[in-house]
Amino acid sequence: MPVLHTLRRAGVLLLAAAALHGAAVVGAPPAAADEPGWTAEPVAGTGVAPKASGAANAPAARPYFYLAGASGTVLEDRLSLANTSDQEHTVTLRGADAYNTADGAFAVRPAAPAAAGDPQGPATGAGSWISFGASTTVKVPAHTRAVVPFAVTVPPGAPPGDHPAAVVATEAGHEVGVRVHLRVDGPALAALTVEDVSVRGEGAASTIAYTLVNRGNVALAPELSIEAEGTFGKVAGRSAHTLPVEVLPGQRVELSEPWPGAPVFDRVALTLTVTAPGGARATGRASAWFLPWGIAGRTGAGLLGLGGTAAAALLLVRKRRIRGADDAAAPHGSAVPDQSPAPEHELTGAPR
Repeated sequence: MPVLHTLRRAGVLLLAAAALHGAAVVGAPPAAADEPGWTAEPVAGTGVAPKASGAANAPAARPYFYLAGASGTVLEDRLSLANTSDQEHTVTLRGADAYNTADGAFAVRPAAPAAAGDPQGPATGAGSWISFGASTTVKVPAHTRAVVPFAVTVPPGAPPGDHPAAVVATEAGHEVGVRVHLRVDGPALAALTVEDVSVRGEGAASTIAYTLVNRGNVALAPELSIEAEGTFGKVAGRSAHTLPVEVLPGQRVELSEPWPGAPVFDRVALTLTVTAPGGARATGRASAWFLPWGIAGRTGAGLLGLGGTAAAALLLVRKRRIRGADDAAAPHGSAVPDQSPAPEHELTGAPR
């Protein structure tokens, strides 16, 4: 049963409500124009956030839910729905599985059944463990905040590690997702691989494309460094930096990295090294030729001309060899008959 509280002020954080390929993307707050008149977020935690000197402490805000426990247990938390408008809103709540989009964004699966062959169907993982009981649909009066409890029932035998999910609130097609970071007790394995490394473009406009695959059972926030070795020594790469993605267990993301230090003319061997908390480390390698089109065009034309000259010379030598063989085959001291054609008669139009 939701608990209702009268709002004293507005301005509550609205987590991502955008839709992408039928899934609500969870992450940064949307633009003000996307404001539906209500917000959804975790109820402030029991911890305290430090205030300025002399000010009272307040409950710490939480950007997402974090729950942890053993398989077979029931975990509980509370969602806050705040109606900042002058009219009542009816909000529907559900749990959803979470996944990475191809570019690494955090997204949740839709509520509707998926089409045949579509892997992004309704919740079958941790999203299906979330229950709101009788509070699946909540009416929130104007300028009122509803506190809605929910439970996460971890099934017996659930594998250890992270199980990404989200709580999704919906009204009239508008969805707001709040991430649920759920970890089941047990051994944590941080492991990933770097695959499909390639170079696109040339010069300062070059980019390095690659794929990261999370082979472990915990979400990873990786760091990437790039080393480049040219024909004549080291080439400018990229120093270690944190990537703006979190790769979920079992997911693969396709990323690209700008490479302004790429050479203009060289053959380069690239080594990509990715690390993540928990001891995860992986490398990926590739090589690439950098050759300016102008030089390539002139070099190609020169090689083509040289090839033509060589072919003509070989043909001339072959003809001379054939003629020498015919001379050697004729009888000694005899003349070779003249094979010149008979002279043509001039046509004047008069009978002969």
